[in-house]
Amino acid sequence: MTLRKTKIVATLGPASSSEEVLDRMIAAGVDVVRLNFSHGTAQDHIDRAALVREIARRRRRPVGVLCDLQGPKIRIGRFENDKIRLAPGDKFTLDADCKLGNQQRVGLDYPTLPTEVEPGAILLLDDGRVVMTVDAVHGNEIDCTVNVGGTLSNNKGINRKGGGLAAQALTEKDREDIKTAAALEADYVAISFPRSGADVQLARDLVRAAGGRASIVAKIERAEAIHALEEIIDASDVIMVARGDLGVEVGDAAVPGLQKRMIRMARTRNKLVITATQMMESMITSPIPTRAEVSDVANAVLDGTDAVMLSAESAAGEYPVEAISAMDRVCREAERADDDSQTFKPKDNRLFQRIDESIAMAALYTAEHLKVKAIASMTQSGAAVMWLSRSNTSVPIYALTPEKDTRRKLTLFRGVYPFRFDQTTDDRDEILEEAENELLKRGLVQDGDLILLTIGEPVGVSGGTNTLKIVKVGEHRKN
Repeated sequence: MTLRKTKIVATLGPASSSEEVLDRMIAAGVDVVRLNFSHGTAQDHIDRAALVREIARRRRRPVGVLCDLQGPKIRIGRFENDKIRLAPGDKFTLDADCKLGNQQRVGLDYPTLPTEVEPGAILLLDDGRVVMTVDAVHGNEIDCTVNVGGTLSNNKGINRKGGGLAAQALTEKDREDIKTAAALEADYVAISFPRSGADVQLARDLVRAAGGRASIVAKIERAEAIHALEEIIDASDVIMVARGDLGVEVGDAAVPGLQKRMIRMARTRNKLVITATQMMESMITSPIPTRAEVSDVANAVLDGTDAVMLSAESAAGEYPVEAISAMDRVCREAERADDDSQTFKPKDNRLFQRIDESIAMAALYTAEHLKVKAIASMTQSGAAVMWLSRSNTSVPIYALTPEKDTRRKLTLFRGVYPFRFDQTTDDRDEILEEAENELLKRGLVQDGDLILLTIGEPVGVSGGTNTLKIVKVGEHRKN
C-alpha cells in the first residue's frame, strides 16, 4: 500500500467519543486527534486521550494528541428567546450591561468591546453572516446599524473587519487548560488568536512550568497575526492556517493567497503547518464531499502542508469515519499527481547552521540521485527527521526511535513514518545492521535495495546526528 505523506488531524467530539468509532477512525487513517478545549471538561479530555492511546497501542501505530485552547471569547450574550431576526437598516445595540437580549439589544461576553471600537468600525457577527456598522459608543453601549441581516442566536462570535481587538491570546481558562494538557501528556498545544511571538513564547513557558513537553501550535486567525507572521512562525513549532476567523477579519477572497504564503513561509523556516477549517464541511451531513472540497484538500497537499484537519466533520458530523477515508484518498491521489515534481533541489548559497541539518540535506540529495528505497533515521529527539521532512522528496523517511514522545510528535511531520526501535547495543555498526533488519522484517525494503541510514555518535545523544551510511540491503550477510 502506498504511504500517505500528508497527515490527517481529526477533532473529537460527540460523534467520535465511543471506542468503536475511534477505532474505526484510527484504522481509516487518523494521525493526530484534536481535543477542542472550547467544549467539555478536563476529565473528558483526559479520558479521550487515554482511550485514543490505548487503541493506538493495540493497533501498534503512534497517534498524536493536540490540545486546542479556547482563547478569548469575543461573543455576544444570550437572548430571551434564544434568537432574533435582523434586517438591513435595523438599529441594534451591543450592551455590556445587558443580561438577556431582545430585538433591540444584546449583552457581551467581552465587556471591553466598547473601548475598542469607534464610529465607522465594521463588526462581523456569526462568522460574517450578520454585519453591522458602529454609529456611536456611549459608555458600555455600542449603537449599530445592520448592513447584512439574518438570524442571530445565542453566544455568536464577534470579529472586527481588519482586526484591532485587544483581547489577550491566553485567558485564565487557557492557563488552567494548559495544566490539563500537561497532565494528559499532550504532544501539541494550540493557542488561539496569537498576535505576536511573545504570545507564543508565553504559552511555551506555561506548558513547561506545568511539566509538559508539548510543541506549540500558533493558530493564525487574526488580521494582526498576518502583520507579525515571521515572528509568530519563528516562536512556534507549528502554525495552523485557521481559515474561519481569519477569513472573517481579512475577507474571504484574501484567504487562498495567504494560505499559500503561510505554507511556503513555514516550510522555508523549518516549521510544520496544518491547514484547517471547512475542508470537508458538507460531510457533516453527507457521506461524500463536494468536488470543491476535494479540490481544496488537494491544493493544500500540493502546496506542501504537513497536515489537513477535520473539525465539525469528525466531531459532530454524521459521517466521521467516511470523512477521514475521503480525506485519505484525496491526499493520496494529490501526492501521486505531484510525484514528478517532488524532487529534492538543494538551495543555492545556503549555509548550514547545524551538523544534523547538513547530514539531512546530504541524505536527501543522495537519495534522489541514487534512487534509494528508503531513508531511515535513528533518532532520539526527532531533530534530524525534522530537517528531512522540510524538503520535498519521493523517498519515504522512517524514524526509528525508542522514545514514545518522539514517535507521537513525528505523527504530524509530512512524509515521516515513526516506529519503535530499541537497539540492543551501543555499537554504531551493529545498530545500523539492526535497523536494516527491522526495515526488512516490516516489509519496507527487500534484499538488493539501496537505503540510507543516519545516526549520531556518541549513540543516544539527542540532536547529535552526524553520520550517513549508504547500504545495500542484505550485503552484510554475504560478508
